[in-house]
Amino acid sequence: MSDPDLPPRQAKAKAWFETLRDKIVAAFEAIEDKGSEALYGDQPAGRFTLTPWRRGDGTEDQGGGVMGMLHGRVFEKAGIHVSTVFGEFSPEFRSQIPGAEEDPRFWASGISLIAHPLNPHVPAAHMNTRMIVTTKCWFGGGGDLNPMHPAYRDEDHEDARFFLDAMRGACDRRDPHYFARFKEACDTYFFLPHRGEPRGVGGIFYDHHNSGDWEDDFAFTKDVGLAFLDSYPALVHRRLETPWSEEDRQLQLRQRGRYAEFNLLYDRGTTFGLKTGGNVESILSSLPPLTAWP
Repeated sequence: MSDPDLPPRQAKAKAWFETLRDKIVAAFEAIEDKGSEALYGDQPAGRFTLTPWRRGDGTEDQGGGVMGMLHGRVFEKAGIHVSTVFGEFSPEFRSQIPGAEEDPRFWASGISLIAHPLNPHVPAAHMNTRMIVTTKCWFGGGGDLNPMHPAYRDEDHEDARFFLDAMRGACDRRDPHYFARFKEACDTYFFLPHRGEPRGVGGIFYDHHNSGDWEDDFAFTKDVGLAFLDSYPALVHRRLETPWSEEDRQLQLRQRGRYAEFNLLYDRGTTFGLKTGGNVESILSSLPPLTAWP
């Protein structure tokens, strides 16, 4: 952590994650204004509530973040969180993190988003990007689309193709091999082995990403966030006014149960946040507001 280039790089990454948060907040709140009374009732358009939090017990500065939550008429629940935390990994967790075995100090900054729309025809989505520093430095993250209605749960569906093409564009601007590699990593990671089924229709997922060119890796991480911003709100607008039935709603709730199973059983981000003293409410805010199991 003695690299003189590191502090300005950390500042740039932190500033970007906060900027991306503000752009997505504005996009989601604009969508809330579009939900018709005919489908969404007379509930007021939702707005994000931003709540600061600090890591640790307050005896020393260990960073913190801002938890953003929205409970609206279009988005039944959406969370967008930014954090910048630092300190030391616990002894039992050091061996799981590259570069932490010889020196347990770490710094991590990132953004995490989950959206659970009310309309079963509007897909749920997840996105996060982050920069992590131990004795090594890398980026990670990605975005994936999670349709909750079986009519949309196919990679060949036009919604899935639209989202995947946006992620492909972010990858191709940096390396023509990125998309195939990170798409496969996404499909492998976001999979429920006990169900034998994927969580969604895919996206990209990358971790421990260090090409040797920090500026290029940072630019790629920015491109991923912008690809999500350009594609997901457009998909919400596309399906926003599609009427739904009670049967559609039940299909959505059952698929949300699958989403909850993954996040509680397999999600490494959940484990990382809890193991590093993150804000529990923001870590678990990815869980759907309502679910159903057969």
